[in-house]
Amino acid sequence: MSFRRALRTVTCALALAGLSTPAFASPAALPAPVKEQPAQVAWAPAVKPKALSENVQKGLDWLVAHQLNDGGWGQGEESANMGSAMAGIAGQSNVADTCMSALALLRAGSTPTEGAHAKNINRGIDFVLGQIEASDENSLSVTSINGTRVQAKIGPNVDTFLSAQMLAEVDGKMGDPDRNARVRKALDKVLAKMEKNQRDDGGYAGNAWAPALSQAIATKGVNRAAQKGAKVSKQLRVRSEGWAKRKFNAEAKSFDGADSAGVGLYAAAASVGGLADSNATNAAEEVHLEKVARESPDEAVRANAKADLDRIAETRQAQTAAQNALVAKMSDQQFMAGFGSNGGEEFLSYMLVSESLVAKGGTEWKEWDATMARNLGHVQNKDGSWTGHHCITGRNFCTAAALLVLMADRAPMPLAKELRRG
Repeated sequence: MSFRRALRTVTCALALAGLSTPAFASPAALPAPVKEQPAQVAWAPAVKPKALSENVQKGLDWLVAHQLNDGGWGQGEESANMGSAMAGIAGQSNVADTCMSALALLRAGSTPTEGAHAKNINRGIDFVLGQIEASDENSLSVTSINGTRVQAKIGPNVDTFLSAQMLAEVDGKMGDPDRNARVRKALDKVLAKMEKNQRDDGGYAGNAWAPALSQAIATKGVNRAAQKGAKVSKQLRVRSEGWAKRKFNAEAKSFDGADSAGVGLYAAAASVGGLADSNATNAAEEVHLEKVARESPDEAVRANAKADLDRIAETRQAQTAAQNALVAKMSDQQFMAGFGSNGGEEFLSYMLVSESLVAKGGTEWKEWDATMARNLGHVQNKDGSWTGHHCITGRNFCTAAALLVLMADRAPMPLAKELRRG
């Protein structure tokens, strides 16, 4: 089946999900490191970004209007069918919603020092920094705010993982040495927490409905931070990569739904998203490893570099196979319908898929992106927001996630093939 026909199936499947039109083995032992060095990579979009659409502008305006006085964002208004049990925290800022909202404003082109939303971004960063700085050194948590809908649905430490991504994206861009140092210190603290609490299989403890999506965010945060030259150990990154790889069965061309509430879309998006982010960092590291494998006078170092190159090749092959399997599953209406109705988990899954496809580019990306723009435009509320209808229904998270789907062509990707070291 052609990719274009598969996308038509996406439209049908997501209509069935309650929308008038679509919304949309044990781990191997790690080889000894070659040599861990601080590294930094330049970022740029993988493709030429589109101009911001009217739908995106309306969503951004809505998001800015709902920033709270302390600089953060809360989960906001939820769907009526979720009841009123969390009404008391709807207007309380939390780290996850704040990071998602700040990422959407960053993706629109503003930075902490310039652009229409610079002030909003800085206020959001300050809220997140305050939470991280007040947290302990050893637990995985970075916040005192617990019991949110997002935590319950995709993981109690999603705040930690989203803060790693958001801080990595603003690292070095604060316009002031002291503020840059504060961001890097907080980012290093978050990464140290992740390393201390990561399991051997690359995952993290904590019960939730669909924690695979949170795991994909963790992998994205780890890789964005590695590309920025933050303190990311090889073990932390390779374990994260291994988790994403093991969630795809190449022989069966299927995805493991154990941590995805049995929802195939979530499982596929988490695996493909994690593999894409891992491969982005691997591609930047590969040139250095090839040089070490050829030129190092130390036989053990050469052998370890070759082992790393073999791992990178295996992960690249896994990503290609997983991405092809995902595209093939777009002809399955039940698969593309996700849970069966639209929630923040669906928007987040589409973001992960979009950022995977844009890294590849080409016809598949263009057709997918056009379909997402059309479908998300149709289900946008008149006030510019998006609402979920199951599980994560808070307007702030859903709006930020939908905006990140629509602006996936602006997501940062490693610009050079070799990391700038030291």
